Amino acid sequence: MTKKRGSLGRGLSAILGNTSIVTTAEKKQQNTNVLSKKNEILLKEIETNPFQPRTEFNLEKLHELALSIEQLGIIQPITVRKLKENKYQLISGERRFRASKIAGLDKIPAFVRIANDKEMLEMALVENIQRENLNPIEIALSYQRLIEEVKLTQEQCSERVGKNRTTVTNSLRLLKLPSEIQKGLSDGKISTGHARALITIKNKVNQINIFNDIILNGYSVRDVEQLVKDFADSDYKRTSKNKSTNSPQPLTFQNQKMVHDLSRNLEKEIELKRNKKGKGKLIIHFNNDEDLAKIFETINK
Repeated sequence: MTKKRGSLGRGLSAILGNTSIVTTAEKKQQNTNVLSKKNEILLKEIETNPFQPRTEFNLEKLHELALSIEQLGIIQPITVRKLKENKYQLISGERRFRASKIAGLDKIPAFVRIANDKEMLEMALVENIQRENLNPIEIALSYQRLIEEVKLTQEQCSERVGKNRTTVTNSLRLLKLPSEIQKGLSDGKISTGHARALITIKNKVNQINIFNDIILNGYSVRDVEQLVKDFADSDYKRTSKNKSTNSPQPLTFQNQKMVHDLSRNLEKEIELKRNKKGKGKLIIHFNNDEDLAKIFETINK
């Protein structure tokens, strides 16, 4: 049986030594030693981490944390490295650092580590991934930075963060999506399941069109997987732009699929519009009389 790794992986433990965050059993044994190395450091002596993986901080959440700090204090110390006398740089804990400033604190409890830029980057990335509060794209970018900047293989990266290699690989694949879809995933407009289905589409225009229809029509992951199969070798026309203001709700996936199937068979752009009572019209676009004749010929076959 494979020996279970600690939650932070062997790489980070090796860097932090015996004072790193460890398993519950080890914490009980080492608790005194860890606490004895805690320092109270002036906030003005600390600069933020240039390697911080998180790109956005929710202001409302920071104020909530600041209120908690005012009432309970800092429960988990931040981690810093010493640059020079009375000068430190954050390794992890920027949310606590920012919230402490909002709460009006002068000092903050901190663990002081010795680390070079490469080690600091690894600690910051792994700490953020382990907290599992990053969105899927931030996690993927963190994996990418571990691999490219810390010079790790995917296997080594998976060991550092205590994740299965397949998990890391699938996460990195999200970065192949167009930036518009990546942002939609970051903002929670689509799920990771939707995104993984979209990855399999080679045509970028199809990806964007289906992405927009997911948002408007509320397609499930299964719906998207079916669309991927149906339009693997053909163009997918965006239908969300045809939403009628008179419609009580967007067209169903079944409606949209029928429209796309007919559009593919006729090789023409088609629109389906319905009113609140369910009545509607089907519009088939054509360019000239010859086009129109071909449409009738195809329909009458």
